[in-house]
Amino acid sequence: MKKIQGFSFVVLFLIGPFLYGQEPLRWGADSEGGAPYIFQDPANPTRTIGFEVDLVNALAQEMNKKAEFIQNQWDSLIPGLNRKNYDIVVNGLEITEDRKAEILFSDPYYVTYEQLTVRKETQNIESLKDCKNKVVGTLKASLAHRMLEAQKDIQVRSYDGQINPYQDLENKRLDAVLMDFPIALYYGSPNPKLKSVGAPIGRMEYGIGLRRGDTPLAHDINAALKRLSQNGKLREIYERWGMWNATIADFLNDHSPSRIPPTEYEAYLKAIGIKRDWKEKVYQYASYLPLLVKGAIMTVELSLLAMVVAVILGLGITLIRLYTPAPLPWLATSYVEVGRGTPLLIQLFFIFYALPSIGITFEPFVAALVGLGLNYAAYEAENYRAGILAIPRHQMEAALALGMSKLQALRHIIIPQAVRIIIPPVTNDFISLLKDSSLVSVITLVELTKIYGQLASTYYDYFGTGVMVAIMYFLIGLPFVRLSHWAEKYFSFDRERLPQKTN
Repeated sequence: MKKIQGFSFVVLFLIGPFLYGQEPLRWGADSEGGAPYIFQDPANPTRTIGFEVDLVNALAQEMNKKAEFIQNQWDSLIPGLNRKNYDIVVNGLEITEDRKAEILFSDPYYVTYEQLTVRKETQNIESLKDCKNKVVGTLKASLAHRMLEAQKDIQVRSYDGQINPYQDLENKRLDAVLMDFPIALYYGSPNPKLKSVGAPIGRMEYGIGLRRGDTPLAHDINAALKRLSQNGKLREIYERWGMWNATIADFLNDHSPSRIPPTEYEAYLKAIGIKRDWKEKVYQYASYLPLLVKGAIMTVELSLLAMVVAVILGLGITLIRLYTPAPLPWLATSYVEVGRGTPLLIQLFFIFYALPSIGITFEPFVAALVGLGLNYAAYEAENYRAGILAIPRHQMEAALALGMSKLQALRHIIIPQAVRIIIPPVTNDFISLLKDSSLVSVITLVELTKIYGQLASTYYDYFGTGVMVAIMYFLIGLPFVRLSHWAEKYFSFDRERLPQKTN
């Protein structure tokens, strides 16, 4: 019997992960950041690739876990980590002293340097010293940004994405670009109008970010990184992505000749270098549709629900403001002024990242719904107030004289007329809310505008992709505009409701 039980235990141990599923290793990154870290596959935009995707998958395999990617805006990665949206951050996160004060870092998994890029015809820039009185672009909140800020007499322009500085450099809006070597390799070197100049600048280490206190997980990750380095899988990833050089060879103490061709780098260059005719362009744009439709569904769903919240709450705020005793009207007025007087983006950040510190935590979709609904409720409250005040006061007095209560008068006489008046501004607010839903990408939701950024940064095509997204927004909003026009006519005061007599 004991032998049978022992055998059953061994079998359960071996097949358990397949029966019950592996524990997830949730990692946060911003896929809009671009190559070679994590980006949409140019050959298949529904697939996410990058050297850090391969790295996390290899780590998860070493740790007997399943990698699970969580999209998050770059500048909110650390707040999202502390909020426990994911377990680790892997997105070219440079190990710096100020970040080490906020989070825990693994051992470095990649070591690199800053690379200066200029236009092909530029001859007078070879180092940071030559950039004096020049305009230099870089990535926001990066080590390169800090290095440039520390230099005197350099005009610094920071960008959210990696491709935009190189485009501005090509278009002569910048004199130079300072970026991490991997970024320069993928966005500067392939451009025939640009060139890399000068010696490597500085030294930086990429590390995996963890929450402070997650020491056991950090120990497991460090052990897995060490095994990947020893068995050659880490080098294999870097070689395939064209990122193996003397700096990383010195760091890993591996100076043996390269044995693996840069297949992923070559595939990337081939994909972005293809000159497509109009039929191939149409096919390429058609391949975007699954992602764009998915983003559009999220946008419509969120916008509709948020508008329902805004309309109902806005009506309640207006009634409190106009028909309740003090101090409730003052509180309602304060809500409206604060809601309209502070940016929606700040409100979303506060709801998603600040409230958890006092024990109030929302899922991303709920946080977006609450943020948009509460913000637009302030605007809808003013629409309702204007509509109600437009109704002559004697109508309320007449209703009360006829024996109606104030609530009955509001329900049957005042509010129905006010609704007719506010249909156009409410429709305008819904269209605005539809567009403002693009801001929810800062709290990990992927909607239509975020997908536009991901696709445009992958294919260097902000024009064609932008036209597609603009058309989708127009088509989404058009039915509601038509519905508004119908409602205006149906509820108009001068609409003839009685049938005309016929002779």
